[in-house]
Amino acid sequence: MTPEERAATPLLGRQRELSELEARVGLGERPRPAAVVLGGDAGVGKTRLLGELGRLASEQGWRVLVGHCLDLGDSALALLPFTEILGRVDDEARETVGQVVAHHPGLARLLPAVRVMTAQHPTAGPGRPMGSPSPSVQPPGHEDVAVRADLFEAVHAVLEVLGADRPLLLLVEDVHWADRSTRDLLSVLLARGFTSPVSVVVSYRADDLHRRHPLRRALAEWGRMPSVHRMHLSPLRDADVRALVHAVRPGLTDQQAVEEIVRRAEGNAFFAEELVVARELGDDTLPTDLADLLLVRLDRLPDDAQTVVRAAACVGRRVPHVMLADVVELSDGSLDEALRAAVEANILVPVPDAGYAFRHALLGEAVYDDLLPGERARVHAACARALREGRVAGTAAELARHARAGHDPVTAVSASVRAGQDALGVGGPAEAAVHLLGALELLDLPEVAAQAEVDRTAVVLQAAEALVTAGEAPKAVALLRQEVVAVDASAVTARADLLMALAHALLLLDEAGVSVLAATEEALDLLGDDRTIRRVRALAVHARALADRGRFEVATRAATAAHDLAGELGLEQLQSEAATTLGRLKSFVGEPEAAVEAMAEVIDRLRPTGDVTGLVRALHQMGGILLEQGRFGEARGYYREAADLTRQHGRPWAPFGFDARLLAAIAAYLVGDWPEVDRLTDVREESPPAALAPLLEALALHTLAGRGDPSAMQRLEALQLPTMRDGWAVVLATGPAIDILGDSGELTRAVAAYDGAAATVKELWHVSSFAAQVRFAALLLGHLVGRAVVAVGPERAELVGVGERLLEDARAVARRREELDRADGPEGAAWALRLQAEHLRLRWRAGTAPPALEELVDAWQAAYDAFDRLGHRFERARTAARLASVLLHAGPERAPRARALLDEAREEAERLGALPLMAEIGALGGRTAPPDDGPASRGRVEVGLTPREREVLTLVAAGRSNGEIGRQLFIATKTVSVHVSNILGKLGVGSRTEAAAVARDRGLLG
Repeated sequence: MTPEERAATPLLGRQRELSELEARVGLGERPRPAAVVLGGDAGVGKTRLLGELGRLASEQGWRVLVGHCLDLGDSALALLPFTEILGRVDDEARETVGQVVAHHPGLARLLPAVRVMTAQHPTAGPGRPMGSPSPSVQPPGHEDVAVRADLFEAVHAVLEVLGADRPLLLLVEDVHWADRSTRDLLSVLLARGFTSPVSVVVSYRADDLHRRHPLRRALAEWGRMPSVHRMHLSPLRDADVRALVHAVRPGLTDQQAVEEIVRRAEGNAFFAEELVVARELGDDTLPTDLADLLLVRLDRLPDDAQTVVRAAACVGRRVPHVMLADVVELSDGSLDEALRAAVEANILVPVPDAGYAFRHALLGEAVYDDLLPGERARVHAACARALREGRVAGTAAELARHARAGHDPVTAVSASVRAGQDALGVGGPAEAAVHLLGALELLDLPEVAAQAEVDRTAVVLQAAEALVTAGEAPKAVALLRQEVVAVDASAVTARADLLMALAHALLLLDEAGVSVLAATEEALDLLGDDRTIRRVRALAVHARALADRGRFEVATRAATAAHDLAGELGLEQLQSEAATTLGRLKSFVGEPEAAVEAMAEVIDRLRPTGDVTGLVRALHQMGGILLEQGRFGEARGYYREAADLTRQHGRPWAPFGFDARLLAAIAAYLVGDWPEVDRLTDVREESPPAALAPLLEALALHTLAGRGDPSAMQRLEALQLPTMRDGWAVVLATGPAIDILGDSGELTRAVAAYDGAAATVKELWHVSSFAAQVRFAALLLGHLVGRAVVAVGPERAELVGVGERLLEDARAVARRREELDRADGPEGAAWALRLQAEHLRLRWRAGTAPPALEELVDAWQAAYDAFDRLGHRFERARTAARLASVLLHAGPERAPRARALLDEAREEAERLGALPLMAEIGALGGRTAPPDDGPASRGRVEVGLTPREREVLTLVAAGRSNGEIGRQLFIATKTVSVHVSNILGKLGVGSRTEAAAVARDRGLLG
């Protein structure tokens, strides 16, 4: 990164440390003397943290002085950082310096002009700083004890005087490079302290302190001083590194690439930034400049120590001593000496279980990349032999890695398969997939396949299972399709197994349903009358495929056959799986209560068995049955349990468990628990697979849209809705997308979002229409109405034309339901009524064949009653506000009812923080905003908010607390409170929610 880019990157993940430093030195309170010694590894963020501390101090009127120690080796000037500091003081407070120099003439020898000029010029000339000594005075370096003491006294005095003038923050950075005189002067300053508000903060690199480093003694001395507080800056959390990566490159949407950077950076901000830039340049290897910087330490080691470190880089992140002893050709004594040198240089660190690790993984990468190919292969081969022959204990994964890198592919195959099985056994599906796919890659080589004693089909099936469980179903489908094509036609059972696995994976994707049925039908044909576990599995997945295509009667027969055969063979898990399918099918054929009863029986039977996969699926299906009945609270409980189970067993992205998490969030949204939605969709501490991340982001848009969050549009753009190829993700994202675009005045794009979603889902699901179209159409009609209020002439006719098209789409959905003999559930019925009401309101507002006012009132009352019965809190409030708007035009006798509805809607909007709805209510005569005179009135700024107040208001609108705002803007919470009070007064409102609504309506949010 360039220095400019690095300087522009925000400080992330250091709020706690920054707050502690602020408190130590008294920022925002009463300034007081303080002394802090801050340590941390190179690149961890010390300079940026101190820079932010200095900025905050400057904003509060402090004088901030910074001195740097430089790595100049034997050429370093004594007391160099204090020359830098006094140079700054001489520029800013020359009179003060002059007064101190008058009492301590030796101080002048530290001024930059004297140190640079005296060796070249016999006189200082007109530009000589005030108080400069005559040319005969020499710079410090070989002064006697008395002169040195006077000089230290002078530095202390000038700092004391400056602190009495105004609070002073003295920052001395990189003291691991400090000369002895600088260390001694710092010891004096820290020991004596100050009576005026002078705070001294000293920083150093902890990883540069080898055992004999001269700073170690000084640190020990400083640590014993009561007035000195020592802090260590630990690596950033993974979530903070993710945020840093996105801050450096907001356009980086490849989540796997982000996670790889997070893994390799290990909490080091500098490393993360460099890895981001390297990836952007198309280079996933370690950046050359960074590698060179890391390898400098290796070059300083003795030869034997370098040999040991190079071997350690091949062994891995953790290096057992016994492995080094086996692969490095050194005597025990020489090995110990070499290791001691590497440890003292902070390249290796001892770890439990008699081993070592690289202090930072990137250092190990740099050493490994610097090896010649032959060097690597020899060490890896030696490690593989030691593991295979049992001289060193290790895992199958370690053996696989060393055997592959040591050119022993046959051993690598068998070890990779064992490693994959081990990973699956301990809940590591993603790791298992890596091992198993690696084995398959080697098995593609004919000479390896001929020697390896493994069943390729079994490995493929295990790899597919691992991929599906890890949330990578598309990759599983690609693998299985390839194997189905390649498998020998005579291998009947192998082909049948592959087809069943393919069908199972296809059911998780938006693939053509006929492909699933073709796979299950062929598998059943291949198995014939085989009455074994294979046929049970084939019938079970066939039943699910039929249900997915809406062929419920045939699906019931297949599931019943699977259930009966499983019972006959004593296969309890498969019998429960078939029972789950049968229970769900009851809801599909219009028997919801029977479905609930049947599913409850399955769940009760599964709970004590330990069959987590079966229980999760049954809980998920029960949630679906209840959700369709509008029993959101009950559904939410089952979904939560399923999601919690998968997370507890280390499979958060597995089918049904991950779906349950999404559906739990949907249920929470419906009942108005928006904080729960935010929690369930927050992946800052997680790493979702690329195929699943858009689903969570799409769901997160719901609360962003409802609140009118200023970041909603940016999040929507990042989701790239027009290019999405996951039908469920499109369905989840389109509703909030219509609201975000419509509320922003982007009506053309809102219509395009509807049209694009309809076309995409129809194509992916191979249907002529789908239920969610009704909801999308109703939402879009609401925004068309808003535009019709101010539109004129042809534009009104065009809006009505779009409305008619949306109404016809809804009729097509209803016709398809009739064809399938399926009735609308409570939610579908509510949205159908809302769509009818919105369509009438559009005609009314546009003046095109307007309905009778009583017809309009009845339609909106029916929609309101439906959402009230449904329990959809936000949409009930939004429907109440629109019913109220109609009632206000129906005569004065309807006004009390309209006001009651507005009060109800306002209360709910305030509880949810729903700013667009608050603005809509205000435009109807509520107390939150003036009447809406159309788009021309919006964007007018009629209040005198300061730039800082605008920043605070934007964060208030985003739902941040005063404490959160203070941390984000680096100001005290009390200061935020004052800003909020001023904002409320200027806007003439009584609450934060009202302020946000008014600000949003008037275009005050930045």
